[in-house]
Amino acid sequence: MRLVPWIIALLLLTGCSGSGSRDPALIINNQQSLVMDPSVLSTGITAAPPSLTTDRGRLRAYSILNNNHPAPVTVYYRFCFYWYDAQGLDVIPFAATRMLIVPPGGETRVEAVNGNPEAKHARLYLFLQ
Repeated sequence: MRLVPWIIALLLLTGCSGSGSRDPALIINNQQSLVMDPSVLSTGITAAPPSLTTDRGRLRAYSILNNNHPAPVTVYYRFCFYWYDAQGLDVIPFAATRMLIVPPGGETRVEAVNGNPEAKHARLYLFLQ
């Protein structure tokens, strides 16, 4: 029992001492590449996480939106995608908000291209206004 405080102190010191040698990068969870407001889900819209391709040195991201509702749904999206570099930092140009009408019982493809060679990841953000 007397060793417990020493073990805790040793673990705390070990955890702090290695932080200076690491790359100071932000960690972006690539599994969270699709962000949908709950209001979008309640309208019957579903979306696939963005797929990424490279076209002439530019990163292209796209996603398919499906409308499972019997009426058209107006969806807003952030120029399809937020772009991140390898360290998880925003890459300019910043995206403008766009609007899209997904037909009833149909699907629509949203797409964006980023010419900044630092762009490595994309996040699609869907919302209603």
